Amino acid sequence: MTEEKRSIDAERLGNESVEEFLPGYHEANLKRKVRCITIFGLMAVAFVIITIVNINSGNVHIGVGEIAKAIFLHQGTEKTMDIIWTIRLPRIITSAVLGGALALSGFLLQTFFRNPIAGPFVLGISSGAKMIVAIVLILFMQTMKHVSSFTLVAAAFAGSMIATLFILAVSRRVHNMASLLVAGIMVGNICSALTEFVITFAEDSDIANLHGWQQGSFSGMTWTNVWICIAIVGVCLVITMIESKPISAFQLGESYAQSIGVNIKFFRVLLISLSSMFSACVTAYAGPISFVGIAVPFLVKGAMGTSKPLVIIPGCMMGGAVFCMFSDLVARLAFAPVELNISTVTAIFGAPVVIYMMIAKRRLAND
Repeated sequence: MTEEKRSIDAERLGNESVEEFLPGYHEANLKRKVRCITIFGLMAVAFVIITIVNINSGNVHIGVGEIAKAIFLHQGTEKTMDIIWTIRLPRIITSAVLGGALALSGFLLQTFFRNPIAGPFVLGISSGAKMIVAIVLILFMQTMKHVSSFTLVAAAFAGSMIATLFILAVSRRVHNMASLLVAGIMVGNICSALTEFVITFAEDSDIANLHGWQQGSFSGMTWTNVWICIAIVGVCLVITMIESKPISAFQLGESYAQSIGVNIKFFRVLLISLSSMFSACVTAYAGPISFVGIAVPFLVKGAMGTSKPLVIIPGCMMGGAVFCMFSDLVARLAFAPVELNISTVTAIFGAPVVIYMMIAKRRLAND
């Protein structure tokens, strides 16, 4: 790495011991802070607007005044309170929390593999989680008729780790990222095929629900789901924020991170575990959701103008929340009363971003 490149990376990732000597650093740093604050402010405004529109829209129209009274004063008709507090708020909050979790899962995988195209859906990790959850669901439906939330999350985490371990094994033999992505796609196809095979043994009454869950949906969320998602994602988010400095060092290379005292073996396991847990929580409750883990980190980094984890981690959380809330709104309203699967909508908005990333990366490589 050249001195010029090292200086640029130090400025971008927050290495203060070098930054303070860079000419014009303080002015550039001020501009960057203003830019980041502005982006966070815009995402906060978008979050509030989409939340209000989500609550306001549906088969039953609810005015903004009624929404404010119901949420802040707990006043309103029994029907209004039931619609807001039992149906729409749990769905909105869950889509926000799980959307942020999926974006963070993608960011951690991209950091681990050092490639912006890496994501839980593309690498087949979501499909692995889907396969194990489908097996557990069918087994429990045939015997106990009930599956606890923690069982679903544990099953999804196990499936995520199985797929991740396979991808890691391939990555040791294949150093070309394109080949690794192809391997991930193949893992996803195999897991999806096995899931379809297993579903054929389900009861006829459960097959339709399982097929719908496979495509992803935030419908039917309860407050129990909300609190469990908040607890799991919240703990993982705190750990990720604590590890922001090691992540920043890891972005400069394993040797550099090791030179400043990062335990590389433990850190790699931690990154994969956190990413798998974020992805598992999403798959367990909403099914596999495509492209969010790739598109959102890319958009957040571009908007913020930095890759500094201390900024990107909360940025991905907010960006993923807004992206999934907006996608869920489109899924509900585009062809109402028919509801689209959430993955259909996220693919429509996320796939063009991924295509642009690949074109831009190829153009830079040719230059």
